[in-house]
Amino acid sequence: MSKRQLAHFRTILETLKAELMDDIERTVHTMQDEATVFADPNDRASQETDIAIELRNRDRERKLIKKIEETIDHIESGDYGYCNGCGVEIGIKRLEARPTATLCIDCKTLEEVRERQIAK
Repeated sequence: MSKRQLAHFRTILETLKAELMDDIERTVHTMQDEATVFADPNDRASQETDIAIELRNRDRERKLIKKIEETIDHIESGDYGYCNGCGVEIGIKRLEARPTATLCIDCKTLEEVRERQIAK
């Protein structure tokens, strides 16, 4: 992969990370502002459900940020764009769709088939 392509993917990853960090910051401020105690149990339950969903989403985003940071480390070490399973280059189209991909499409397909077989 050329230096220009690596710079392109690094920019995509850093932009995505910044957006996720902004979302997390906004959620923290929103939760602090909406810390209302409702007298009605239904309103309180609804608020707690909303908070639980929001926290679950933020946890997923936190995990994605960690994966983005690991991917940026792979770019710096020169390992970016190669499949962790078989070692071949991951296609540019796949990386455009999922910049944090660590498996080529063939290895990912095999992994998903195995997961489905184990789940049955």
